[in-house]
Amino acid sequence: MAGKPPQSDPVQDAPQVAEPKHTAAGLPAIGHSLRMAQRQMGVKRTALTLLRVNQKDGFDCPGCAWPEPEHRHTAEFCENGAKAVAEEATLRRVTPDFFAAHPVSDLATRSGYWLGQQGRLTHPMYLAEGADRYEAVPWERAFDIIAEELTGLASPDEALFYTSGRTSNEAAFLYQLFAREFGTNNLPDCSNMCHESSGSALNETIGIGKGSVLLDDLYQADLIIVAGQNPGTNHPRMLSALEKAKSNGAKIITVNPLPEAGMERFKNPQTPQGMVKGAALTDLFLQIRLGGDQALFRLLNKLILETEGAVDETFVGEHTHGYEEFAEAARAADWDETLTATGLTRERIDEALSMVLASKRTIVCWAMGLTQHKHSVPTIREVVNFLLLRGNIGRPGAGVCPVRGHSNVQGDRTMGIFERPAPAFLDALEKEFGFAPPRGHGYDVVRAIRAMRDDKAKVFFAMGGNFVSASPDTEVTEAAMRRARLTVHVSTKLNRSHAVTGARALILPTLGRTERDLQGGGEQFVTVEDSMGMVHASRGRLEPASAQLLSEPAIVCRLARRVLGHESRTPWEEFEKDYATVRDRIARVVPGFDDFNTRVADPAGFALPHAPRDERRFPTATGKANFTAAPVEYPKVPEGRLLLQTLRSHDQYNTTIYGLDDRYRGIKNGRRVVLVNPEDARELGLADGSYTDLVSEWKDGVERRAAGFRVVHYPTARGCAAAYYPETNVLVPLDATADTSNTPASKSVVVRLEQSATN
Repeated sequence: MAGKPPQSDPVQDAPQVAEPKHTAAGLPAIGHSLRMAQRQMGVKRTALTLLRVNQKDGFDCPGCAWPEPEHRHTAEFCENGAKAVAEEATLRRVTPDFFAAHPVSDLATRSGYWLGQQGRLTHPMYLAEGADRYEAVPWERAFDIIAEELTGLASPDEALFYTSGRTSNEAAFLYQLFAREFGTNNLPDCSNMCHESSGSALNETIGIGKGSVLLDDLYQADLIIVAGQNPGTNHPRMLSALEKAKSNGAKIITVNPLPEAGMERFKNPQTPQGMVKGAALTDLFLQIRLGGDQALFRLLNKLILETEGAVDETFVGEHTHGYEEFAEAARAADWDETLTATGLTRERIDEALSMVLASKRTIVCWAMGLTQHKHSVPTIREVVNFLLLRGNIGRPGAGVCPVRGHSNVQGDRTMGIFERPAPAFLDALEKEFGFAPPRGHGYDVVRAIRAMRDDKAKVFFAMGGNFVSASPDTEVTEAAMRRARLTVHVSTKLNRSHAVTGARALILPTLGRTERDLQGGGEQFVTVEDSMGMVHASRGRLEPASAQLLSEPAIVCRLARRVLGHESRTPWEEFEKDYATVRDRIARVVPGFDDFNTRVADPAGFALPHAPRDERRFPTATGKANFTAAPVEYPKVPEGRLLLQTLRSHDQYNTTIYGLDDRYRGIKNGRRVVLVNPEDARELGLADGSYTDLVSEWKDGVERRAAGFRVVHYPTARGCAAAYYPETNVLVPLDATADTSNTPASKSVVVRLEQSATN
């Protein structure tokens, strides 16, 4: 039987702390998954729903973007995937009566955990100007309100159209089409806050902003380097792929400031041996200082250059550009500077070099630990240099593998959700739909927040997500949102963004991945693209949580008809009735989607073309893969300060908080904790269990404070600390971003720790 939502926020004043775990998954993961699922869905619904996750005739998990193997297990999901599905398929409901009982001022005091636990939204809700409560409105009234605000703007560029990674390919294509027909490229998305640095670096160096490996490549690799990533919590099904690679003979180097249980030992719940014994994954752990990755890869490149026969001279000569300038910079790499930047020992780096030289097929995987620093783009370029030197792009078992976080975040970008679209994409859009799309660049996330703050943007529309909690500089972001004329959120569940509103606000409830989608043309399916460029269908089977729900494509199509009117030649009504007609248009606009409807009928889906991987062709400005030679950078931290990274707990997916524990790190019943190396803590006079305020320091001189964090002595790298977001997003300055990509630098925040009044 499903449980009821919490009536009050749980007290988190005294988190319990135990020793961190050294093993991930196994029986505890199964038990935890089933308990949380049954609490939300009940026993029968849990069984029926979880057995359809990631199956060829089922629905794509609304969690991470890790690809599915060709041969699926009966239970093809991980612990956090089960949590994501449970919260979407929950039997709990947030009805108009809930909003009548809870004014916005009350919702604003609640934690993200409490809001998310209340259940599924059932009706369109409207907060009128000056009102203190949301009230139910008909869909047509909701569209009228949005149209009134949009058509009343002085310029289309005063509107912002944000996208979350959950949005399907079909919905994303329609959404960007509407925004551009309306007249703006203001299409910020969650990629701006995560892998924008990856796309920026890869587009310049190899000509495509995506990873170059497929799942089979991992199985064929000799060496896999996992840098700045915690698969055990953020992409747990990746552990199965790493386990298989290990069984095939691969070695694994983990590069991370924190030891993570998933990379130490994985107990695969799909096999008896995995449940009992498990598999050790990491062969070499490089506990690097935050932001030291560029220096590490630069030194490895120097050492490769100095090793006779180590460079793949044929590949470099035939397929690359800029080698001489790069080699000159790499040969100048300094051992002492590298040891300072990384915190590593010479012996550890030499050991890594031996493994690199012994490998004929190397893959580098990474996530936010590499992408959210000021120098993230040159860091990832240096990773590409490292792979190019030994010909490790464009052959089986080798390549770049940026691991995307949300289930269709890569697909949304492929569909045109981008504030700086390529001219070729706009040309194709114009040819297909007969209107002239805007050519000027729009706002990314950081620039969108500035635009609202400076009254240059008046309407904010979010297709999914929790923008307020995901964005940096919380106080600045929330103040900016409150300056808007109208804020609109297409959502399945409550979140913090619904309580931080413009003068007027709407919540538009939508179907989830798990739910049946019936339109005028019959039952529909949508498609998604995973982190490795595989496209496949997703079909929900559950009855919708409410008869009032509309699908995301339907919301976009009805809004477009209301805003654009009869002047639009786009067949919005046809698109809403039959998503196959949308896919026909995608096939004519987006490269790689030829014959889309036929190819996606294959239950396994299809791989998008990738020139560097498929034919060692690099569509860059030079026509070759580009070596680069940026100066080495790393964060400099003043005496008495620490370098903080924001991260997730194990009971969390992005900004969604499933529970208050972080089982692998030994934290229970609380999220306001800061992990500090014991030696650093002693030097700073911070006892384990004491309470501190985190105060960030940046060049603008503004004090940003996160108060009341329990100090946890933890084996993180010296000089580095860690704490959960979104609680610590308040510490990340809006203007502290990565060069080129403009991604918030959430992994290198200089902080001082002050005694808390909580103590």
